[in-house]
Amino acid sequence: MSQLETPLFDALLKHRNRHPIQFHIPGHKKGQGVDPAFREFVGDNVLSIDLINIAPLDDLHSPKGAIKEAQELAAKAFGADHTFFSVQGTSGAIMTMILSVVGPNDKILVPRNVHKSIMSAIVFAGAIPIFIHPEVDPELGISHGISAEAVEKALNEYPDAKAVLVINPTYFGVAADLKRIVDIAHEREIPVLVDEAHGVHIHFHKSLPISAMEAGADMAATSVHKLGGSMTQSSVLNVREGLVSAKRVQSTLSMLTTTSTSYPILASLDTARRQLAIHGFDLIDHAIRLAQDARKRINKIPHLHCVGKEILNSSATYDMDPTKLLISVKNLGITGHQAEEWLRENANIEIELSDLYNILCLVTLGDSRKELNLLINALQRMSVAFESDAAIIEPVVLLPDIPRLAMTPRDAFYATTEVISIEEAVGRISAEFIMVYPPGIPIFIPGEIITQENIEYIDMNIKAGLPVQGPEDDTLKMLRVIKEQQAIR
Repeated sequence: MSQLETPLFDALLKHRNRHPIQFHIPGHKKGQGVDPAFREFVGDNVLSIDLINIAPLDDLHSPKGAIKEAQELAAKAFGADHTFFSVQGTSGAIMTMILSVVGPNDKILVPRNVHKSIMSAIVFAGAIPIFIHPEVDPELGISHGISAEAVEKALNEYPDAKAVLVINPTYFGVAADLKRIVDIAHEREIPVLVDEAHGVHIHFHKSLPISAMEAGADMAATSVHKLGGSMTQSSVLNVREGLVSAKRVQSTLSMLTTTSTSYPILASLDTARRQLAIHGFDLIDHAIRLAQDARKRINKIPHLHCVGKEILNSSATYDMDPTKLLISVKNLGITGHQAEEWLRENANIEIELSDLYNILCLVTLGDSRKELNLLINALQRMSVAFESDAAIIEPVVLLPDIPRLAMTPRDAFYATTEVISIEEAVGRISAEFIMVYPPGIPIFIPGEIITQENIEYIDMNIKAGLPVQGPEDDTLKMLRVIKEQQAIR
């Protein structure tokens, strides 16, 4: 097959053009039963291919036809032995990766700044996370990836680890020396799993960091919808045979996937793969040039700094994706959250992420010079608006020590619990997740001992207006902890 082909999308169009009489779900029957206002807005085309896994359209749970062909083309495009489509987003693909290689009481090495889906999978598996501190950037006040040296040290200390998980590139676009990390793990015949949620495009342009499959990783959960042109919720799981079994991956993915898979989402994966394989280099090249030009212009705006390759100085900060515009606003005397609100209210601009000191803007194959000019203009106006508050700010990077794990996350999640005030919780064992989201970095996970330092970290994020999520109590005044058993007298 040629990368010009889209076997799944073509099969859907062929089926639609037959105009079959449908006595199967979905109940809207090609849009006839859809609310008229919604139908008028989305149009009949997408509703006509919103179908179900009838024989002519193949089945994602046991692909033998058009979906199988589409996945094989994707594997060739990504340089994988096998590619599996996910309609459960990259979160579903990440959970599949982890559950395919670890089980109860198995150790898995993970960075502390992991997405919540990784911790959810560790709970489901009953595995034991061995956390590695990510490298911290004192100027930006953010975490990068983990270094190859830290991975080697952790594997020497935990030679019985069943897998290593790496985030590459990070949310902020910084990549570690992934090839070296893979080589270190493979010397011990330990598989490397990559959270490649923010790196679908890197495989298709030589100026970008090395992709997971190019580095020899065993699995990579790659979000096509984030930066690759497919519909939201669509991702792929790329697999290299050897240390992992593709058949087990298929079985695990099927366990986690709805049986009512969305064909418009699957078709968008098929067509996005074609676009990346055929036109990806040119489209991504244009995005890179737009971003590099924007970076130069932003760095001429007083009190703002857009990060570049000057931050690359270790195996944890080995390369970077220039299409991520990470802009430090601290010297304007405002937080990233305040900058986000100002851009929303004064320029109708929505950004990807804000934290205490920075904002993150993504430049993709869907952008043009017009959008970048509007962003630059807005940032110039914002700089003027806060000129009177401008000052040289030294970031305070409060990243407390990782709390001690007193019991496995799974045991803690299912243990008998009680709810107490956050002030009383110090020294108790957490029974729930608490994280700053986005990007979803855990402050506590189930099974960890709650510390005063981390309570203060929660308070600092709340005061800065950043979203601390996870606990049942949205006000963050109460926490669920493991119930302590009283001694029998």
